[in-house]
Amino acid sequence: MSNTDTFSIIGKPRRRVDGADKVTGRTCFADDIILPRMLHCKLLRSHVPHARIRSVDVSRAERHPGVNLVLTGRDFPNEYGILPVSQDEQPLCRDKVRFVGDPVAAVVARDEFAAEEALDLIKVEYEPLGTISDPVDALNNPAARLHDYSEEGNIHKRLSYEFGDVEESLADSAHVFEDVFFFEGNTHLPLEQHAAVGMQEADGRITLWSSTQCPHYVHRAVAKALDIPMAHIRVIASPNGGGFGGKTDPFNHEIVVVKAAQMLGRPVKCCLNREEVFYCHRGRHPVLMKFRTGVDENGALTGMHLQTLLDGGAYGSYGVASTFYTAVLQPVTYHLPRYAFDACRMFTNKPPCGPKRGHGTVQPRFGQEVQLDKIAAKLDMDPAVLRLNIVEKPGALTANYLKIGSIGLAQCINTVTERCGWKDRYGKLPEGKGMGLACSSYLTGAGNSIYWNAMPHSGVQLKLDRSGKVTVFCGATEIGQGSDDVLVATIAEILGIDPLDIRCVTGDTDLTPVDLGSYSSRVTLMMGNAAIQAAERARGMIAQAVAEKFATDTGSIAFSNGRVFEIGQPEHVLSFRKALVCAEEMHGSLGTTGSYTPPDPPGKYKGGGVGPSPAYSYTAAVVEVDVDTETGWLTVPRVYIAHDLGRAMNPVLARGQVEGSVYMGLGEALMEESAFRRLPARLSNALVHREPSMLEYKSPTSCDMPEVITDMIEHPDDNGPFGAKEAGQGPLLPVMPALANAVYDAVGVRIDEVPITAEKILQALDDKARGGAGRVGPDSFPDIEWPEPFRVPPPWEGGDGNAVNKPARKRAAKMHEMDKFKKVDAS
Repeated sequence: MSNTDTFSIIGKPRRRVDGADKVTGRTCFADDIILPRMLHCKLLRSHVPHARIRSVDVSRAERHPGVNLVLTGRDFPNEYGILPVSQDEQPLCRDKVRFVGDPVAAVVARDEFAAEEALDLIKVEYEPLGTISDPVDALNNPAARLHDYSEEGNIHKRLSYEFGDVEESLADSAHVFEDVFFFEGNTHLPLEQHAAVGMQEADGRITLWSSTQCPHYVHRAVAKALDIPMAHIRVIASPNGGGFGGKTDPFNHEIVVVKAAQMLGRPVKCCLNREEVFYCHRGRHPVLMKFRTGVDENGALTGMHLQTLLDGGAYGSYGVASTFYTAVLQPVTYHLPRYAFDACRMFTNKPPCGPKRGHGTVQPRFGQEVQLDKIAAKLDMDPAVLRLNIVEKPGALTANYLKIGSIGLAQCINTVTERCGWKDRYGKLPEGKGMGLACSSYLTGAGNSIYWNAMPHSGVQLKLDRSGKVTVFCGATEIGQGSDDVLVATIAEILGIDPLDIRCVTGDTDLTPVDLGSYSSRVTLMMGNAAIQAAERARGMIAQAVAEKFATDTGSIAFSNGRVFEIGQPEHVLSFRKALVCAEEMHGSLGTTGSYTPPDPPGKYKGGGVGPSPAYSYTAAVVEVDVDTETGWLTVPRVYIAHDLGRAMNPVLARGQVEGSVYMGLGEALMEESAFRRLPARLSNALVHREPSMLEYKSPTSCDMPEVITDMIEHPDDNGPFGAKEAGQGPLLPVMPALANAVYDAVGVRIDEVPITAEKILQALDDKARGGAGRVGPDSFPDIEWPEPFRVPPPWEGGDGNAVNKPARKRAAKMHEMDKFKKVDAS
């Protein structure tokens, strides 16, 4: 290794050596620590949406000045993926590319410029295959198959469930409403792009720094993809500038930099540009939805049959879970006596979709809340009164066996309607001005882990010593949501000390106990409960030592304001530091652990593990709009939102989460869309992202943000730490349907899809003027061959959480048919 490939860190003792280091220009000493210079990695991405890779010629790139290494798919032995049922991704594609942006090769060079130049020297020969543009296209063209493991053609996953005889309920209903909705896909748009650094340590072990939300799952994926024991890999989740679900998958670049660092013995860094982040995606699924809902003469729900069709993109990602989430939470908000759903996720030649804030539940919430508004209009009922009449009860067990704890939704509805003057203003404003109401519910952490096992979902470790300092270790990841603050505050509350006396170490797989990651709004509840357990164990050890010193019982010992004292005895008081000295004298070195595992879900049927949560949050929102009937231009002057978060552990951070959700919801409602287009035939006819940059992909700025009136409703939940529930995702869900309902109140037209744009409003107004329904949205839902449903009687019909049938999965019978598809390529 030459001097130009190294830099030095001043060490001790220092003996001068003639000359200066050629890289740093600094005088070198004989005992300086010499570290290898950082290298940079860039990925070559496919420019075709679906093709076989016939050859990859990297010879010219390897000879390019400054290039240290060129990698291709042949350098990586295994597939990986976030779910055990979808191990379908490769660090670099070996045999096939499946969307424009799929990585094919990697160049590692002295700097990004040399790496970029070398990418242009790589020659890839492709054999084009048929391109699937959307789910209906995928249904109609099973021969252009993306994955051999798909259920049939390009069907990734089909689900069918019945909780009671819904058809009977619909037949007996006073009114049945049938509506079709569409929710366009969109992306996360975090301020910070993805980045990773891999480095091989002196002992041969690997360290990976990454802007990930889930270091534990990245840890697993790297080990699997590269055949490295997990014990030889360290993953450090760097505090990152936003994730919103977009950094919960393991990614190609993370695995590539580890491989490169292993081969070269030097640190390798890969920073994705904004266009590449659009290709990584994992954003909101485009979803087509069909609701058939029955109500009685008073508007109470009698039954619902929901069908959803998801555009999953090119890979599995979280797709199986996403498919369930487009349906399973509907009964959690309002009482639904009988419920059925069918859901289908399709593979298409687009960047893979995955979990975005509100994972999978945002799309059906839009449909249900707009349909409830239509039901209220048909029955001539106040939409707020209709919802108040059907709100689910605290402690209820839903038709699909989801156990509800506390529920403050009725108070949320009453709060926002009182704040905005609903009774005096709804339906009474001048033309062009309107108000819309919508509600929602969301998980406070998923009740099951991705890899099912009996181990804890979160662990916390405390180290206490005679200096008075407490160090807390946890695998949870700080992504800007304030989880480190919650962790420190929880420990400080239990031990009665200043948060500044606590040092927090998080997101490091070598140093911290496992936490499954920052997703599904799980961290406050699961990490918080683990922290309480660890802190209470430490408190018990300290109390025992202090009680012995004061010759009293441990129940008389209290902790407050950095002191440990005997209640009622003012002279019996120690500083926290001296109390730790007593405890260390009694117990030796002080350390405790805590962990949290969610309760077992009540649903025992196959698939019943998706949807259960230790607690559910609830939200109600009213959106005000001004609509210009000449131009269709829509502005939002004001949003009222009330969120039942159990208890606000940090009101400032909680308010920020709620209002951040409003901001993101408005972007999805008004302008954001991950839309695709085909290039002209002379330019390959490829399916490409229409707006893969922040110049074209529009999201709200501070100038677009309306006044937000926020109320935090506290209904403590027994399962939450100090009663807390989530606040980071649930408040997003009602914003889009509330805005759509406000447009109807303002100008009397329905926009049954998002985003809601000026063009769509004008189109609906024109349709209404011509005597039409005054609606823009999808007209139909395609015919899909659904599997036999799992039939699970609801609790009030004698059900015990088990299915009464065992549907046959037809996959094995169709393997011969699928073999034929392998031999046929649609052009």
